[in-house]
Amino acid sequence: MEHILSGYKILDFTHFLAGPTSTRIMAEMGAEVIKVELFPNGDAVRQLPFMKGGRSAYYVQQNRGKKSLCINVKDPKGLAIIKQLLGEVDVVTENYSVGAMARMGLGWEDIHKINPRIVMSSITAFGQTGPLSHLSGFDAIGQAYAGVTDMIGDPNGPPSFPMLGIGDVMTGVHSLAAIGFALLHREKTGKGQYLDTTLLDSYFHCHEINVQIASCTEGAVVPTRSGSHHFALSPAGIFKGKKRYIFIAGLLHLWEPVARAIGREDLLTDPLFETNELRVANNDALVEIIEAWIQSQDSDEVALKILEDMHVPVAPILSVKEAMDHPHLIERGTVRTISDPVLGDFQVPGMPLRFSDFPKVLPLEAANLGEHNREILSTYLDYSDGEIDRLYKDNVIKTEVD
Repeated sequence: MEHILSGYKILDFTHFLAGPTSTRIMAEMGAEVIKVELFPNGDAVRQLPFMKGGRSAYYVQQNRGKKSLCINVKDPKGLAIIKQLLGEVDVVTENYSVGAMARMGLGWEDIHKINPRIVMSSITAFGQTGPLSHLSGFDAIGQAYAGVTDMIGDPNGPPSFPMLGIGDVMTGVHSLAAIGFALLHREKTGKGQYLDTTLLDSYFHCHEINVQIASCTEGAVVPTRSGSHHFALSPAGIFKGKKRYIFIAGLLHLWEPVARAIGREDLLTDPLFETNELRVANNDALVEIIEAWIQSQDSDEVALKILEDMHVPVAPILSVKEAMDHPHLIERGTVRTISDPVLGDFQVPGMPLRFSDFPKVLPLEAANLGEHNREILSTYLDYSDGEIDRLYKDNVIKTEVD
């Protein structure tokens, strides 16, 4: 099946989550992705749960559609193979610590000399330059430095730790966007280039109100975590229903339909609630009024329907399992059931990008470690079976299946 990136070839040195997100979406778009897994164990997430028969569902979710090349780049013969492959691909991606690729002899200067048309994407926690660039970091580390963690949780308690990879996935998508536009630029100029994408930059980019309001007020307003409700907009937050929690965004021009939905038009001219600033100042009282209305309805579903009919942005707070079972997410493929030869059928997040000319998702599987060694070396580099066998014997490459 053809897709929008069919014909593009990616050499993928990424591991864990941020980098593999970028290359996974490229694989979903039809690119041929060669995942370089360092000898002898490959990507460490092959050991993350859920595990069945020695196979990781985490690895499968993030690496479907990629071909696995397990190779010892510390061996001169392995490094030579990688350098040969660099001449055959459009993009090389990596998310090691700063300087790791250069220490392998695969820094940007080396790669650019081999293939001037190549686009190289590096993902790190803090970037290739700056006082923090020498530090390693995962999602939560970038989040903490970006002033994001401080905004999450109860104001009277410690910050909270989100239980999903928001920063890693978002950074992978930022990297994907940069790669796409670098390839577009290459189409016009013939020139490749180097891309430096970071967790810190991506997270800080998400401050839609906090930074500008702190700056413009010269510190008079200090954005901080405010629990279940927004510190600067009201009503905007999580309200307790009869059986579940409900998010209501009745901010600014949406305040009037909220008041009408709950049968309290009098609040529109109430001196406590006439403006957003007044509603924020009196938010506790407003929350009490709205929650009392929700709980007076026959059910949370009835309250939701009334608000929806008034075009108020509102949603039930679903559990992960409830979201997985929701008919809207299933119909659109937002949650997708895939089939794996070891793990069987299970659900994963679906392809988030949609193209009118390529409406169908590709049937992709995740590779075993080094599964495509022979195919890659013979197809891309014309290695003979005998030459490949010697590489196995010399511990330059490794596979779980051959």
